[in-house]
This record gives sequence, C-alpha cells and structure tokens, in this order.
Amino acid sequence: MPISAAQRAALFTVSAVLLAAGCTDGGDEAAAPETPTTTGLARFASQQLEWGPCRPATGGGGTSPSPLPGGASWECAFMEAPLDYAEPDGETIELALIRARARDRSNRIGSLIYNFGGPGGSGLTGLPSFAPAYENLRSRYDLVSFDPRGVGRSQGVECATDRELDAYYSLDFTPDDTAEERTLSDAQKKYASGCERESGALLPHVGTANAARDMDLMRQVLGDEKFHYFGISYGTELGGVYAHLFPKNVGRALFDAVVDPTAGTEAGALGQAKGFQLALDNFAKDCVDRGDACALPGSNVAEIESFITGLLAELDKKPIRGIGERKLTQSLATNGIVQALYTEEYWQYLEQGLEAADGGDGGLLLALSDSMNGRDQNGRYNNIQAANTAINCVDFKERYTLGQAKERLPEFREASPVFGDSMGWALANCSQWPIPGTWDHPDVSAPGSAPILVVGTTGDPATPYAGARAMVNALGKGVGVELTYEGTRHGAYNSGDKCVQGAVDAYFLQGKVPASGTVCK
Repeated sequence: MPISAAQRAALFTVSAVLLAAGCTDGGDEAAAPETPTTTGLARFASQQLEWGPCRPATGGGGTSPSPLPGGASWECAFMEAPLDYAEPDGETIELALIRARARDRSNRIGSLIYNFGGPGGSGLTGLPSFAPAYENLRSRYDLVSFDPRGVGRSQGVECATDRELDAYYSLDFTPDDTAEERTLSDAQKKYASGCERESGALLPHVGTANAARDMDLMRQVLGDEKFHYFGISYGTELGGVYAHLFPKNVGRALFDAVVDPTAGTEAGALGQAKGFQLALDNFAKDCVDRGDACALPGSNVAEIESFITGLLAELDKKPIRGIGERKLTQSLATNGIVQALYTEEYWQYLEQGLEAADGGDGGLLLALSDSMNGRDQNGRYNNIQAANTAINCVDFKERYTLGQAKERLPEFREASPVFGDSMGWALANCSQWPIPGTWDHPDVSAPGSAPILVVGTTGDPATPYAGARAMVNALGKGVGVELTYEGTRHGAYNSGDKCVQGAVDAYFLQGKVPASGTVCK
C-alpha cells in the first residue's frame, strides 16, 4: 500500500532533537580559545534586540510557531556577533533567536537557552515543536533558542541544490568494489567543493567553540548574570565546551542524551553503531513479544534482524519504488531505519515501512529518511545535514580516507551487523573537506562551575549511556551530577517520565540539585 498523506505528514514533524549527535568526539584545543579584546566585544554585548513576530521558516518548509498556552506569542530577533572572535572589529554574522517570555514576570529567574542537537538542528523550529513539554519551566524562565552559526537562518551553510541533494543522498554509501568507492569519493569531493564555493568564508568559523562564545554573548545581550541552559544530544557537547570556556558564568544547566566528550572519531562512531544496534534489538524484541500482531517475519530477534539485513542487501542490488519518481535505495533505507529508532513512538512506522518495502513499496522508509535529511514534501531541503558536516569537520582533526575506513569495517560489523557498514564508511565523511579540523576531542573540564545536571538514558541509541558518566568525570569533581533514566529513547526529559521531569523542574525552578547517582525507572 502506498504511503498515506497522514503517515507522511506525521513523519515530517520530526524536529532536530531526534537527530543523531553526529560525530561524538572533539578536541583539547578548546582549552586555548581565541582571546578577543574586551573593547572589541563591548559593542556586541550592549546591542538591543528588536523582537517581533516570527515568520514562517523557509528552505525545508514550516509555518509560523503556534501560539503558546494562554494565547502568548513567540517572538523572534537577530543578534549580531563577530564572524571571527579573534577579530571582533572585522566581519559580523547575524544569529536568529526565538523566545517565549516567562509567565510569572515578578518571579522570573532569567533566560533558559536551548540547543536541540545535531549539530545543525534549528532552535527556531525545535523549541516551538516541544514547547508544551517546557510549559512548567516557562513559569519562571524566558524560553530561548537559536539557530547556531551556519544553521538555518543564522547564515546557513549551503552546499548543493535540492536536485543535487536528491542524487547525493541516493548514492551507495557502502561501496562493494573499487568502482563504487571511486564514485563515492568523487561525490564527496563534489559536495565539499560545493560547500566551499557557496559558503567558503563561513566554513572556518562554524565550530562548536565559536557557538559557545555566541551563547555567552547571548547571555549578556539578554541581560542575564548567569547562563541557564538546556542542552540535548550534541547540545551537551556544546554546553560542556561553554562550561569549560566560561565556568564562572554557569548558572543552572542540564545535559540530556549525553555525547561522550572523551571519545575520538572512531570510538564515537563505534559507540553509535552499538547504540543503534541495541535500539534495533529492542525493536525486534518488542516485535517478537507481540507475536502474530507483529507484521515482520521471524520468531526471534535474530530472525527479524536477518530479514532486515536481507532486505537491505536486496535494495543494494535493486532499488524499489519510493515516492513519486524517487526510488528507495539501500542507503536511504538504512537512513530511514536509523531515524525510526530514536524513539519508540516511531517503531510503528518502522514496522510498517519494512513490511511495505518487502512488498516493493519503499514510500514509508523513504519518508523517514527524508525526515532525517531535512527534505520536505515539496522537495526542498533545510540545511541540517550541510551544517552537521561543516561543524563536525571544522571541529575534529581526524581525516579518514575511504581506504582507512574500509580497514576498520570488521570492527564496525562486529558492533552492528545492520549498521556497521554504513557507520564504518562514514568515518571518511570529512576526507575531502577543505578546512582543517581543530581538536581531537573537546575539553569540557569546568573547575569552578556551578553543578551541572547530566542525564543519561540506558537504552539511548544515538548517545550511548556511558557518555553520561564520561561527561560527569570530564567536567570535574563537584560539577557533574549524574541522573539515570532507564528507557530506550534518545533523550529523557521529553520522554514524559515524571521522575525525570520532576527532578529537572525542581533543579531549574527551585535550585534543588538531586543526589548524584539518582535513578528514574
């Protein structure tokens, strides 16, 4: 049965918070930031933002944010920042902000700034999408988010046309022979050249350290003495870098779905391969437990996963009908499976999509893949994947060639029979990038910082649970406070778990720091 309009519409509501954390390593050079002159930055810190109605998003679709409970409206503005913090009197960049003002103005604590991950996720779409979950926090905070530099409306990185992106994402990203390897290498080079051609002056300045500096400038412009922060997925890495650079400015900060700040490129990718394999195991087990109610063939987890690997192998040989003239390839199908594993709420679509693809209809898996890649129903892409690549490649030093990635495939295949190939080959994503990387892994040590609440989910597919403990240790003694959520989705607070939400709300609203090691089941 072809994908229905209702199914397709539901899939396109996925926001940045559900996206992968991308590369999960970074580097020590964050400890030696660019040091701008105070005089040069003073004019930025004193600027007055012109808040006004938010207009609909473009380049990927979207509408103006829905009114908040009580009829309050979202407000949007642009903040000016240095393109290069080492030269604050040089070129500038405009960063797009969105906010919902606190309900109780007399007891307002300050601004609570959100980053929903990626890297490359848009705060202008992410915050309104999940605003109902944060309504309790809005009682005493202005909820604020932004498109980081290079993302969305903050001078978004551009690399290719919509038609070119359709062709690029349909490529075989798990080559089987020398000819396919050459095709992939040529395509990666063309993509990187397009990014340099369209956004070359911006590319050296979109890294995580500069985004952290932007957030401290934002704190000052918003009139806050302390920086209050809610970071999810890659947002935890960004928050960690902020805490390292500005430990004395940290107020109340939450890191949810935590990136391991100590992992290098390869270790981070292996961790994600294992995490998504665990999520697929949980999906398959749920299918087995439901017996005849599950549409997929197989009486145990191994048989269901064998069916999936077999389907992907067939798609490698021959793509099937997708949506309109577009076909479902092996790479697009793998991407769609990954997207559906971020949350149990999408397991139903994964089951339906796999069953349909087995029957020759790839529409549902293709819609899931489109959601991951930021493609709307009209064929327009937002720039989440371009920004993701640009930020990761300027952050991380390591440059794996396709040959080096190929050498590591056995380890990746052992970590995940389903995702090992795609995540192993992805080590070479920055091989053709025109800008050198900055660090090996981010320094997030933050001596002198206020306590930071670090929440890890035991079955998180994209940012494995071990990353939370690694972040706590890396932040330093007396800074990281660990909270565990026993669940299977990416991110704990937005799961709706009352234990997690209660602990986080008490922390933000009342300053109550839970005991480190608290477990929510």
